[in-house]
Amino acid sequence: MEFRQLEYVVAVAETGGFSRAAQRCFVSQSAISHQVAALERELGAELFDRSQRRVRLTEAGETLLPFAKDLLSMRDTAIAATAPRPERVRIAANMSFARSALAAVSAVRENHPEAEIDFLIKPFTQRIDAVASGEADLALIRGTVDRENLYLDPLWVDQPVIAFNSRHPLAAGGQAPTPTELAAYPLLLPPPERQVLLHRLVHQAFARADADVQFGPEIREGHSVAFELINRPDAWTVLYEDPLQPGISCRRSLSFTLPVSAVLRVDAKPNALVAELLTELSGGFRRH
Repeated sequence: MEFRQLEYVVAVAETGGFSRAAQRCFVSQSAISHQVAALERELGAELFDRSQRRVRLTEAGETLLPFAKDLLSMRDTAIAATAPRPERVRIAANMSFARSALAAVSAVRENHPEAEIDFLIKPFTQRIDAVASGEADLALIRGTVDRENLYLDPLWVDQPVIAFNSRHPLAAGGQAPTPTELAAYPLLLPPPERQVLLHRLVHQAFARADADVQFGPEIREGHSVAFELINRPDAWTVLYEDPLQPGISCRRSLSFTLPVSAVLRVDAKPNALVAELLTELSGGFRRH
């Protein structure tokens, strides 16, 4: 059974004849007759009563017709869902990028109200896989990635925040504490396998300052960082964004910076909407 055969069955049923169906499908009458007859042989049942001037469906044809229409509709839906759509952009990111992405998407939508821009929430590895497979047009990441057929388009430099209890000894100063000052206090972070980038960032910052980081208990999955800091007023942590919660103080430090980039496919077709979105994400830097 082929989609072409189902199309011919629907055309004959709706037009009432093989000749009119041939005109509608832009093929010869013999081609339609041949394909319908081949389908009837495969099914072992006649689909049309050809004894009258107007061709009519048999009982088997009446049974097949709604299934044929459903299958053709599903085919068209699948093609539409997977076909390239220049007016649609899919961004893979996590919630820490939501604020920046929302501002950029809003600006692009003002110029292109018909645009459809999706924000897919995914962890780091799944973001990369989504771009590689074509599920997403771009992914927002901090740090770097080394994957065949993918490249990075730099967007901005992120400054994670140093966060601690408002009663922490270093909270009184208005300036961000240095790694040397922080070395005297325990650092609370999720385990390295859950926050590879933050662990790497901390180790690099402390290595540049020739200081040793002192780790406190790991933040377990499902536990609030804010509550951990409230319960440990001597501790500190690094977050991508200020949580804006009572009892927590945050400082941005040049010692802790991360490049933010868009991950793109090398062989992706040029998309003006993606280019404009990247321009907005990078703060207006024009791409050529």
